[in-house]
Amino acid sequence: MASEHHPAGRHEMTDASISGLVKFGISMALLIFVVMVAMIWVFKYFSATQQLGPPASPFEEIQALPPNPRLQVHPTLELKELLKGEREKLNSYGWVDQKDGIVRIPIDRAMDLLLKKGLPARTGTPEKPMGKVK
Repeated sequence: MASEHHPAGRHEMTDASISGLVKFGISMALLIFVVMVAMIWVFKYFSATQQLGPPASPFEEIQALPPNPRLQVHPTLELKELLKGEREKLNSYGWVDQKDGIVRIPIDRAMDLLLKKGLPARTGTPEKPMGKVK
């Protein structure tokens, strides 16, 4: 194979203007410098003419919660905590209403007591018939 250069493999020599690129770069650097100087002047002007007032209290940033129902941030974690609390109630002793003497007992204990004592049953027949069934 011969090492001939194809004319389409060469690049254009006239498309990019080096002087135009240099002028563009210098004008951008100049524009950035002017904008920075203008920003410094504006910040100094506002700091001299406008007072900020007293510093903000850290307690002013407390946000009030929106009304119920609220969105759950971590629903799976909240569900686990709810189920854990319910399991603790079902498997522990505690007062439901101390004034009236109502307590809760664990489910296993309640089933054992129910098996020993049995369910209450009605005695006799109802006083009035409920109606005719056809």
